[in-house]
Amino acid sequence: MVKFRIEKDSLGEIKVESTKLWGAQTQRSIENFQIGIGKFHFQNIFIEALALQKKSCAFANAELKLLPGNHTKIIGKVCDLIISGKLNDHFPLVVWQTGSGTQINMNLNEVIANKSNQLLGRKLPTNTPLHPNDHINMSQSSNDSIPTAMHISTVLSIKKLLPEIAFFKKTLKKKISEFAGIIKIGRTHTQDATPIKISNEFLAFYDQISYAENVIKKSLNKLYELAQGGTAVGSGVNAPKSFSKIFIKYLKKETGLPFKSAPNKYESLASHDVFIEVMSGVEILTSALFKMANDIRVLASGPRSGISELILPANEPGSSIMPGKINPTQCEALSMVCTHVIGLRNSIAFACTQGHFQLNVYNPLIIHNTLDAISLIREAMASFNKNCLKGLKVNKKRVNELLNRSLMLVTPLTKIIGYDLASKVALNAYNKNISLKESCMELTDLSEEDFDKYTDPKKMV
Repeated sequence: MVKFRIEKDSLGEIKVESTKLWGAQTQRSIENFQIGIGKFHFQNIFIEALALQKKSCAFANAELKLLPGNHTKIIGKVCDLIISGKLNDHFPLVVWQTGSGTQINMNLNEVIANKSNQLLGRKLPTNTPLHPNDHINMSQSSNDSIPTAMHISTVLSIKKLLPEIAFFKKTLKKKISEFAGIIKIGRTHTQDATPIKISNEFLAFYDQISYAENVIKKSLNKLYELAQGGTAVGSGVNAPKSFSKIFIKYLKKETGLPFKSAPNKYESLASHDVFIEVMSGVEILTSALFKMANDIRVLASGPRSGISELILPANEPGSSIMPGKINPTQCEALSMVCTHVIGLRNSIAFACTQGHFQLNVYNPLIIHNTLDAISLIREAMASFNKNCLKGLKVNKKRVNELLNRSLMLVTPLTKIIGYDLASKVALNAYNKNISLKESCMELTDLSEEDFDKYTDPKKMV
């Protein structure tokens, strides 16, 4: 356990001595916000994004002759250590803190300053140690730095999600090819309908996922616009006029991504509506995944008392009491994640309405839930893909049995014998528990040859 010695100087300011790199403002936050267990470093990608922001700001300040070269170099080195994850233990703050994220910004500033001073102290004496506010936070405010890091981290998170979506679609494509030519009975209102190809059933899943993917990609356009340079309220006070432009240059160099300065910094600080757009795309993805997971688990129900058209991979024993049970556990895990993500989306949407005057003060909630949602859905897709989708098989015998027993094969006969008589044929077959063909022979003048010709499932798909 880390032990702190807390003292106050002549001005009443808290001084902290510890084995950690954070300082007084971080320690105040630790003491004043002991709420929950959701640490910001739970999503290390946000710390990485904020370190990228600090590093790019340092180089922008150096180019503007506001920071000396040796200081800038050491700040960059410390930021690289943070980005690599080597200093993760020095970011202890919870999500539930000041709504601007000021304390997480100061946590970064203090760690960078203290670690930089340690490294500088080994190489040369200095009478002007780096200060968290004066040097690390130079030309910045928490009010533009945190929204900037929110955008950067969300972009980085989406860039991890998109390959997982691509892998998922690749597996669906393989299944579409694997199941080509297999005809099954369709279902609407959970009741028998006309036949379809199983490949088309999976093609519908594929296109749902593709639509969600396109919506998520579209949200990147607004996410690339950054608030940096707006400082406290969007006016850019205390930042040089060219600061945001130079900052963007260095950030693009660090990330290789097309970030740009937001055209309206007042909007960037007061509003985070882009996160509603991001989560709309994620919610569309959850909707597609939820439907697919539910369809697969019902189609795989059985193995003898359900539909049983699909065969699930046997990953683990399904029951602690019933031997030989194979449960749709991956479907259940994926659908639970989807349920949780929808809840996260709702809280984000409400938080985005809380832009009070020149600042939205729900920043920690918005970014924590956004990153949590993207990370969870990515991991759930990877698990479902690996442990369910890739090993999914068709029970051809059962598919054919249900197809041939379906009363809805009568549908093409409506063009031959009329809707009313076709209805009587179907109901007669159902009530007498006989085949559709037998019923048709009983009630109409059609020959068996004509019946087989008109009710051929291959001609209905």
